[in-house]
Amino acid sequence: MRKLYPDAAAAVADIPDGATIMSGGFGLCGNPENLILALLARGVRDLTIISNNCGTDEHGLGVLLKNGQVRKMVSSYVGENKHFERLYLSGELEVELNPQGTLAERIRAGGAGIPAFFTPTGYGTLVADGKETREIHGRMCVLEHALTADFALVKAWKADEAGNLIYRHTARNFNPMMATAGRITIAEVEEIVPVGTFDPNHVETPGIYVQRLILGAHYEKWIEQRTVRPREA
Repeated sequence: MRKLYPDAAAAVADIPDGATIMSGGFGLCGNPENLILALLARGVRDLTIISNNCGTDEHGLGVLLKNGQVRKMVSSYVGENKHFERLYLSGELEVELNPQGTLAERIRAGGAGIPAFFTPTGYGTLVADGKETREIHGRMCVLEHALTADFALVKAWKADEAGNLIYRHTARNFNPMMATAGRITIAEVEEIVPVGTFDPNHVETPGIYVQRLILGAHYEKWIEQRTVRPREA
C-alpha cells in the first residue's frame, strides 16, 4: 500500500460534505496546518470536527469556522476564538463540550475499540445531564461514549515511508490517540525518512494506523498569546 501523497490537496480530495473529522494538536501547537488549509481551499461544508479547541479567529481550525464550513464542534477548550462564541450564541454552531480528560479518553477508547466507559468526571454537573450514571466502588460515575471519525488529520515531526510516526514535545497532545480513531488517518510531517531509520522503541504511532502521508511545507507554528519579558542587556 503506497501511503505517500504528493501534497495536502491530494490527501483530502475525497473528504465529502458532512464528514466527521478529528484534528490533532493542543491550542495551535501540533496542528496539521497544511491539511487544514487544504480543507479550506476545497470548501467542504457541514463538517463535524472533533478537536481540543477550534484555533483562533485567524489560525488553525478557526479558518474553517470563519468560512462557514463547520456545523458542529466536539471540544474541550474554546476560549481563544471570538467567532466561535458568536456562532454558538446565535445558534449557528452546534457545540458538544467535554472535560479535557474525558475528551482524550473518548478518543482513545474509540481507537481501542471500547464503545463506552464510566468516569467520575462530570458527575453532578451539566456534563452528566441525560447520561446514564452508576455507582462504582463507592463513587458515582457517568457513562461516556467513545469517539471515532471518518478522517483523522494528525501532525507529526517525522515519519518513515511506512507511516510510522514520531512526535515532538507538546505536539503529541491528541495526535497519537486520534491517529488510532480515524477510519482514514492522514498524517502530515516535517521530514520523511527511509524505513529502518527509526529505533522501533521510539515509534509513537505505528504505521498500521496511517493510511495517507504527506510532507508538509511552510509551517508557521503559530502562538496564541506570545508572552515574553525584556532581555537583560
